[in-house]
Parts: sequence; C-alpha cells; structure tokens
Amino acid sequence: MRVDKQNLNSLDWAKMDNLVPCVVQHVLTGEVLMLGYMNDKALEKTLESGQVTFYSRSKERLWTKGESSGHVLELEEVHTDCDSDALLIKATPNGPTCHLGTQSCFADTSGSFLHHLEGVINSRKGADAGESYTASLFQKGIKRCAQKVGEEGVEVALAAATNDKDELLNESADLLYHLLVVLSASDLSMNEVLKVLKQRHN
Repeated sequence: MRVDKQNLNSLDWAKMDNLVPCVVQHVLTGEVLMLGYMNDKALEKTLESGQVTFYSRSKERLWTKGESSGHVLELEEVHTDCDSDALLIKATPNGPTCHLGTQSCFADTSGSFLHHLEGVINSRKGADAGESYTASLFQKGIKRCAQKVGEEGVEVALAAATNDKDELLNESADLLYHLLVVLSASDLSMNEVLKVLKQRHN
C-alpha cells in the first residue's frame, strides 16, 4: 500500500466544511469507479482497515463501501491533489462498485479497450462456433488456443527481426487477442496478469 502521509497531513479540511472529495480509481485498469467524500475519521478508518470508507452525508455517519453487499474496495494507494483539497484513491474492487451492479458508478465507462475486448471474448464461450472465430477456438480446446499464441508469437518476432513495422503492429494485435483467448480458456484474466506485473514493478 502506497500512502504519502506527509501530504495527507497537509489536507485542507476546513476548505469544504471538513469534507474532501475522493475519486476512486481501479488500481490496475485506471477506470474511475466512483466519487465519495471523506472527513478525517473516514480517512483514518480507511488507512487502518485497508477498506475504503467514506462519510455519508445522507446518513451522517462513516460508511465503508460494500459494508452491506460485500463488494468492498481494497485500498492500494492514496494520493492528494496539488491544492491539498481532494483525494485520489487507487483500489482493487471486490465485485461491482455501483449499487446498480456495474463496475463503475459512471455510465459508459468500461475501463481500457483491452478489458472491453476481454469481456467480449468471455461472452463467446458456448456461442455458435460456426458464427464466431473466438467460439470456434474455445470449442477446439486449450491446446489449440495455446498453439495460436505460439504461432502469433513467432510472427511477431519475425516481423520485428525484418523491421516490418506494419506487420509487427498487425501480428502484435493478433498475439494480444489470442493471449486473451488462452487466458479466458484457462479461467484467468488480464487483471491477474497485470497484478503480477505490478508486484514485480514494486
């Protein structure tokens, strides 16, 4: 967990009646999940518990996101803005963030295109193999999916070695697509891959 306590100590609580707006962002995808408000007690509880907690203006009490649904936001990072009057929290959501059942409280947001594509690929499981190339790969099984990743990896390497940039772009797109397919076929996700990369980076 990354927390800049020095900047947190300089937050201007008095500027907005002891509340600061808090934007919550998915730590892996960068998707904006929700906006809430914190007072000093909510921030303190967030840091102590590791679960994002707000001050509910309607209930007039501290409110931990997911306290009823179980869809908590696991704290990963806390940042202040340049004026010390707003917070950015990066978190790992445990289920949908919005009470409407969507990942984000903001309409028409679906994270990165890669994650959108992953969702489309997952939706092809069990679809008609005659109408969907992705469904046909799933039907052929994990070995064929893995074979396609190998084939596309070789094509990427050849394009790079011959300095064929157009081909390199096209083959890289094919490789990423087939990697998402093989992850889905293995019941894994891009988020899990990103988590490994983040752990290595840290």
